[in-house]
Amino acid sequence: MEYKNLPDIRGWAALRAVVEKGSVSAAAHVLNVGQPAVTKRLHTLEDSYGLTLVERGGGQVRLTAAGEKVYLLAVQTLDRQLTLRHELENMRRGKSTLHLDVTIAIGEHFLPRFLLQFSEMYPQYRIDSRMVYGRQSENNLASGMTDLALLERPPEHPDLMVQKWMEDELLLVCGLNHPLVEEDMIPITMLLDLSYVLREPGSAARLDMNEALERIGIHTLDIALEVGATDALIDVLIPGLHTSFLPRFAVLDHIKAGRLHHIKVSGFRIMRTLWIARHRNNIDHPVGDALIDIIRRDAKNKT
Repeated sequence: MEYKNLPDIRGWAALRAVVEKGSVSAAAHVLNVGQPAVTKRLHTLEDSYGLTLVERGGGQVRLTAAGEKVYLLAVQTLDRQLTLRHELENMRRGKSTLHLDVTIAIGEHFLPRFLLQFSEMYPQYRIDSRMVYGRQSENNLASGMTDLALLERPPEHPDLMVQKWMEDELLLVCGLNHPLVEEDMIPITMLLDLSYVLREPGSAARLDMNEALERIGIHTLDIALEVGATDALIDVLIPGLHTSFLPRFAVLDHIKAGRLHHIKVSGFRIMRTLWIARHRNNIDHPVGDALIDIIRRDAKNKT
């Protein structure tokens, strides 16, 4: 291993602060040092890599191509360092912590119940949870920033292992004011005539919907609105005249209560699976095992 010219972590911190705060002076304020100290750390970091990382002009700071790469490494390393410090502090206190990522829809509809049960059953353990996109969660698992993730799509990284959690389906639903509220089933061709309120591009539900529609030759829909959270989307959907494809677990209670109507599509269903993902090097995690036990018992009680 090459140990010469290793970058100083303070240089990474200076680079990140300058980029995220927009100036050397703002970075100096955040780091609680003088501007000359920030500038010196940046120069030392550039000397370490042998390339210019930051260009200044017009009162703005811009990363070079090399700077972009170093900045990404700095962010990952500093975040991992913060996570490690928290883990070591928990070890000092005799606690064990699980870093958990969940997708937004899973976080809205499952996470509060899981965390409440977990805190009651395992007060000696702690869970730090975040709601993120599946792709971000995959990167967090691969880098070691996350111990366990609950996902709507299986990760593609070769070092990540998945377990099936439960089966799900994207249901076509509408509010009670929609003209199709009296229809039990419609033909596939009618999908092109509807107006939709959908989750944003990049969300798991949107990706699953797009892939299923493309398989039957539908590439565009009439999208009236895009909403970044499933609960907020449902609030828009209930009183309106739009339709949406949403996870069964998110809309089933609304359908049973008569707030939403499920429109079946002849010969077309969007089936999918919810997943539990971990890194293959982080399989033995007692807190993760305890949470998975709660998740599996919850799923069993729903069947």
